[in-house]
Amino acid sequence: MFLRGRVATDDGTPVPRDVLVERVCNASVRQQVYATSPGDFSMQLGAMTDSYVDASGDGSPQYGQASKIRDMGISRRELANCELRASVSGFRSDVVTLVDLTPDSNVDVGAIVVHRSEKIKGMTLNAAAYNAPKDARRAFEKGIDAEKHGKLADARQYLEKAVEIYPRYTSAWFQLGMILQKQTQNEAARSAYAQATTIDSKFLPPYLSLASMAFAERDWTQVLNLTNHVLDHDPLRYADVTGYILDLDPLDYAEAYFYNSASNFNLNKIADAERSGLKAERLDVRPRFPQLHLLLADIFAQKNNYATAIAEAKIYLELAPHAKNADQVRERLAKFEKLNGPAPGGEN
Repeated sequence: MFLRGRVATDDGTPVPRDVLVERVCNASVRQQVYATSPGDFSMQLGAMTDSYVDASGDGSPQYGQASKIRDMGISRRELANCELRASVSGFRSDVVTLVDLTPDSNVDVGAIVVHRSEKIKGMTLNAAAYNAPKDARRAFEKGIDAEKHGKLADARQYLEKAVEIYPRYTSAWFQLGMILQKQTQNEAARSAYAQATTIDSKFLPPYLSLASMAFAERDWTQVLNLTNHVLDHDPLRYADVTGYILDLDPLDYAEAYFYNSASNFNLNKIADAERSGLKAERLDVRPRFPQLHLLLADIFAQKNNYATAIAEAKIYLELAPHAKNADQVRERLAKFEKLNGPAPGGEN
């Protein structure tokens, strides 16, 4: 069964590049497909290609890591709890509910309309891309398309051409860094990310990618410096924003707060670690970071708050029951439970 439709802007302007159409069921993202340049999309119920951070609990999460998964599909009755929405930087999306879906092999769901978000101080969008010459934008778009089809060498070539034509093309530098990182050329990737930050310090995605690399290397001072820069531009600091921050901003602030919490914890700044960890927990609505709960368990154990440490450790094991460190976490959980027992003198 196929769902097809299109994404359109409310003001009639061209659809932004990289529009992601998501099927959301019971508040969980179940399927994602990219729209074409004109905004058309087609989604086959029963198969999906998602782009999620690895939730296995093993190793460090990688920014923008992709994985291919097979979905067993859902019945039309279950589609009553599903909706379609578009996800794209700088726009908020209407939703199309699937409750009245007419059974057919090819269903047209119509248009998903996206609205340009009001500018919020701290947004991570970069205006320089709109100043790029046509040839640079064309090379950039070809690079993005090549990456979607797994042609990393071609993607790199196009993106290198884009920044050669327009050296201040921060988005192209950032995408080039991602390609280089996928090719395990970490030093070159780091250089590309750094070039983007030099051009525009308010363009935040490369800071988060650099923080991810520093996290993997356990360079806690660097992680702290990078994430502090990102969080200084968090729109939640400047506006009364609730709900899904990703609807307002393409940057993954849950990941930024997680890294910030981990760096503070390892630098023995427990109060700051707790503050950022709890913020990450609130923003990680899917959730995608089992390690966050293990980190919070250690933070609360440091404060002798063993009841909360126990709860967080249990959440970690629920999210990552087969993680490589699951047995060690269960041993740690047993230790927390023993420490949380009746106080001496409290027994009759």
